[in-house]
Amino acid sequence: MQDIPQPADEPYVVGDTVKIYLGETDLDSRFHNRVCTIIEVRRDELSDLTERKLDQYEYRLADDGEEIDLWFRHFDLVPVQESD
Repeated sequence: MQDIPQPADEPYVVGDTVKIYLGETDLDSRFHNRVCTIIEVRRDELSDLTERKLDQYEYRLADDGEEIDLWFRHFDLVPVQESD
């Protein structure tokens, strides 16, 4: 069985390095496995509906300094480990 990377237990902050982890059927799957830097963080009310605290966080990312024109949810991102 393959280990599935998990998102961080705490919100990411500007400057964190993360890897985008999306399923094959996701409309934005072309970004899967890209290593990016968080450049902006915003919060909304999704966690009020799901009752999961981290669902309120969305992130804007940059790949090699180039901004990706999408917002990614917390659960779409995994922390980059030193060995990655």
